[in-house]
Parts: sequence; structure tokens; C-alpha cells
Amino acid sequence: MEFAGRTVLVTGASSGIGAAVARRFGALGAHVAVNSAQSIEAGRAVADEVGGSYWQADIADEEQVLAMVAGIIDLTGRLDVVVNNAGTTQVIPHADLDAVTDDVWRRILDVNLMGTWYVSRAAVPHLSEVEDGSIVNVTSIAGLNAIGSSIPYAVSKAGLNHLTVLLARALGPNVRVNAVAPGLVETPWTEAWDAMHDHVAKTAPMRRASTPDDVAEAVLGLTRSKMVTGEVLAVDGGHMQVRG
Repeated sequence: MEFAGRTVLVTGASSGIGAAVARRFGALGAHVAVNSAQSIEAGRAVADEVGGSYWQADIADEEQVLAMVAGIIDLTGRLDVVVNNAGTTQVIPHADLDAVTDDVWRRILDVNLMGTWYVSRAAVPHLSEVEDGSIVNVTSIAGLNAIGSSIPYAVSKAGLNHLTVLLARALGPNVRVNAVAPGLVETPWTEAWDAMHDHVAKTAPMRRASTPDDVAEAVLGLTRSKMVTGEVLAVDGGHMQVRG
């Protein structure tokens, strides 16, 4: 029970990568604070499964974030790890500039970038009080290469990668900050992307898309690695290296 007595907050944890991360930490004894903005029943089910607690909050709303973190501290007395997994996107061809409205930009940036900022800033005072406080951001290879479901999504993830390094420099040595950058992941959101799955299966060195468990394993590895901070780890089966 490696994480017994420790508290881990996972945002966007009602399904997919977030749920896989919650299950991994729960199996290792952590109290997992499971967050979602919607999908309340699914989030509560994950929390029940891992023996943790459920917290509904839209991370794009700083007041909701502050209330969530305060509630977690009241319940468990500590916060050791934050996994910033919550995110959103909208599939828009990159050449379709007119489809990218101001509302699209604001929502994607508010959740993916500002939401991660709000959660991290609220958590830092508590992470600083424990031994080896850690933040792991879930970003994307769209932030490392000019690809992705839309231009605003790719820009938000590039910003998140930069934020990861900046926070690592600002918060060391008390708090480590890293990120995982998944490529194509097998989730309900991507199950209809047949052409992309076929392409990855043919071109990626590992010959398949990642699974939520693959990403969760990388998150756990960065949490365990006490001398690693400021890193953005691609979890894409080598696909980005092949693309160049």
C-alpha cells in the first residue's frame, strides 16, 4: 500500500484516463478525491470503487476549485498529489478558421489552461506541507507538435506544457511538477476515429494507440520519480518521433 495515508486529487476522473489514474492510486492505498464537472453518477461510481470521495466542480470556475480543495483538506487533512486531467476540445479542421469562434477559444482555454492553473495554485500551499508533493498535468502530443483536434486545443496544450516547466522551476524543491502527453488514446471519445486508429496501428513503433491504463502508468511513474521535475513525457508509442 505504497500511497496509504496520502491524498490524491484527480480532476476529470469520471471515465477514461482520469478513472484509470484514480483506480491505480486507489489500489495503492491512497484516498482518491475524484472530480468531474458533469457525469456526476459516473464520478461517484469511480469514487465508490476506489474507496475515495467525490467532488463536483467545474475547474474553469476558480471559486468552485477553491471550495473543492478546501473540502478535501477538511476531509483528509492533507493533499499529496494532484493529477490535472480534466480537459475539453472541439473537433474543428485547422483550415476552417471561421468555425473557431471566440466562445470556442474561451471554453477550451478556460478549462485546459486556466482550470489547470486554478487547481494547481489552490493546491500548492497544501502540497508544500507534505513530503514530495507532486503535480502531474495530462497534456497532449498536440502541444508538442502542430496537430490535434482543433487549433485552440493544440494551443491550450502547448501552453500547458510551458506552464508545467515554469511551475516546476517556481515550486522546487518542495513540489515537483511534470506532465504526460498522450497521443491517440482508446476512449469512448475516439472510438469512431477509425482512420486515425488505423494510421497509428500502421506507423507507430508500438503499432497501437495508448490505453487509459498506459497513461495512468506514466502518471504513477512520474509521481514516484523523486528527482524528475519539469518533464513532459510523450505517451504515444513513439508515434510523434516517427512523424518528426
